[in-house]
Amino acid sequence: MSCSYAEGLSAYENKGKLGEPETFDSKEELARKIRLLSQWIEESKHVVLHTGAGISTSAGIPDFRGPNGVWTLEKKGIKPKINISFDDAVPTPTHMAITELVKQNKVHYIVSQNIDGLHLRSGLSRKHLAELHGNMYVDQCNKCDRQFVRKTATHSVGQKNLHISCPYEGYRPCRGTLHDTILDWEHNLPQKDINLGDYNSSIADLSICLGTTLQINPSGMLPTYTKKYNQGKLVICNLSSTKHDKKADLLIRGYVDDILSGVMKHLNLPIPEYNEKQDPSRTQDRPYQVEWTQQQSDVLKVKRNYEAKMRDNKKRKLSLKNKTDDEDEICDNKKREATKKKKKEFWFRFFLGSPPPPPPPLPKLVFRIC
Repeated sequence: MSCSYAEGLSAYENKGKLGEPETFDSKEELARKIRLLSQWIEESKHVVLHTGAGISTSAGIPDFRGPNGVWTLEKKGIKPKINISFDDAVPTPTHMAITELVKQNKVHYIVSQNIDGLHLRSGLSRKHLAELHGNMYVDQCNKCDRQFVRKTATHSVGQKNLHISCPYEGYRPCRGTLHDTILDWEHNLPQKDINLGDYNSSIADLSICLGTTLQINPSGMLPTYTKKYNQGKLVICNLSSTKHDKKADLLIRGYVDDILSGVMKHLNLPIPEYNEKQDPSRTQDRPYQVEWTQQQSDVLKVKRNYEAKMRDNKKRKLSLKNKTDDEDEICDNKKREATKKKKKEFWFRFFLGSPPPPPPPLPKLVFRIC
């Protein structure tokens, strides 16, 4: 569970703001914002979702910084009451709605900070998912870097050696051993995942944050790249305030299950039920039959789109800069003319006591054709 995961991490003081109060939009305001969000999703060409612990609370998995979060209670000296294990938890309506949105090409990429494995278990494909902090259902080889799906959640935290041989069966079997993928505080983020999160966020025209306070960097900064590099829209759906609320084009204060249910209704899409037959951790006859490796080809494909977009942005920024420079030059010329005029008037007052009279108006000439 998330509290056992928290206990497995090394000691760390700076866990961000804890126990921030939660607020809710009125029923009418929530409905209006859901309609607007649905419209933006329909109009956007590249939509990226950024998911945090708040999307898993309805599955019985507590968050970390909410009023009843694991670290909030820990700070108060209270031990969280947990009634469910990772293996007993199932994907929420939000997880299933996200999988359907990706399937219908309404959403194009997911960047997740969650380690609970519910995105994987909802049937979401690896090519559409960056897992920045690891996955309780995935182990990785320390030699070939391939990742494999477990049948049950790991009890190991901090990328510790599990002393299990790499199950890869290729032309030359790998001789490495597996370790868990759960990051500790000081670990580097997985390079392919953070690159994909960066590239997709930068080329997106709509980033939607679901159930995250965006306090942990660099993952907390990724949604802002949509506005910074592509002049896109940023939507934040969270009950408590986040550090990027002022940058958001739309703030929605409501439960993410209600928000996604409303969006799916407006888009005329069903929310599928969780199906064990689509859960890679449940369909295996034995552990590690399913590979979960982030493919380099997927990284390169998105990188090319990212580089092309950045070139276009650079040209546009240069064009705007040249236009601004021209406007500044015209403004400077006007200022110089005004300064010359003021100096001229000053010296006339100094020597003659009054400014020169304005020139008489030119007589109007009237021509007649006889």
